[in-house]
Amino acid sequence: MTLRSDRPELDLAIETALQRIRTRALPLGDSVVALSEALGRAARGGKRFRPALVCDAFQAFGGDTDEVPGLHQIAAAFELLHAAFVVHDDVIDHDTVRRGVPNVAGEFRVRARTNGADADGTHLLGETAAILAGDLLLHEALRLAATADVPPDARVRILDLLDDAVLVSAAGELSDVEHSVLPADADADELLATAFHKTAVYSFRAPLLAGAVLAGASDRALVRLEQDADRLGLAFQLVDDLIGAFGSAEQAGRESGGDLRESKLTALVALARQSAAWPQVDSALQVARTGPIAVRAAQRALEASGAGTRLRELIDDTLDQVRTDDDEALPRPARRMLHALADRIQERMP
Repeated sequence: MTLRSDRPELDLAIETALQRIRTRALPLGDSVVALSEALGRAARGGKRFRPALVCDAFQAFGGDTDEVPGLHQIAAAFELLHAAFVVHDDVIDHDTVRRGVPNVAGEFRVRARTNGADADGTHLLGETAAILAGDLLLHEALRLAATADVPPDARVRILDLLDDAVLVSAAGELSDVEHSVLPADADADELLATAFHKTAVYSFRAPLLAGAVLAGASDRALVRLEQDADRLGLAFQLVDDLIGAFGSAEQAGRESGGDLRESKLTALVALARQSAAWPQVDSALQVARTGPIAVRAAQRALEASGAGTRLRELIDDTLDQVRTDDDEALPRPARRMLHALADRIQERMP
């Protein structure tokens, strides 16, 4: 998941879009300028693997950048889409810090306190700024796709991919929150569907298909690519669930066991519920929020239930389906790309 020689062009496309927002914010006052700068910080840096997938798929299907000069603008759209989702996700989770520094909401909470707001006002301004920042990033992502210098038929298909990615991701996020607040217990299949909807479409299916569409891939190849992209996306999210429960602080970007402290209902927990050890796991999860010792106890209980092993086996099986798929509809470079992605996802497992 690297950008190789595409990185400078992609960085320029992203920076141009962010600078456009800031330039247009200048006459609207200091608060809007501060918002444009905060959302710029939210969108800069990072691994940028979603736009990398656009570029890698384009190359794997034999695309020629001379014929599609808007490639990197389309790739940048997927990075801004991701940034928008991250900003909104932090609002949903009431987070004010991301990877050790204040996020958009955190920055505007500081701004509110500095200017004399009370606790309620500080909270309101922080969440308002984050929602608006995510909205602006989402709009800019769609604008980039709509104005990119690409063939008209490809633009229509890519806009459809983005449209689908936004809707399916929203459905997954809503389902995720519902599972966490409603008393009815979701089963493993429901939670696997939620995991898929949250990540697979916008992080894998849409960017991989976008790159292939821009390269002129056949409809048959696109159907096969979609199937493997969906497998990769599901496996990626399930690995994230493992990281959220068992990963190191470095892997998770926060304290180890964050999902356990927050009582997140994931496929891992659903698998534990199916085991004879569920009463012990449930008791451990009930107190995981109280501190690191309780988190470690919950981790041990989950592993002892076999849920961690079962989830790792599910991930392995899903990735093996990608590796053993040698459909001739996909050119050999595309198959190598998909196999390499499967390997990279597997390497992330804690």
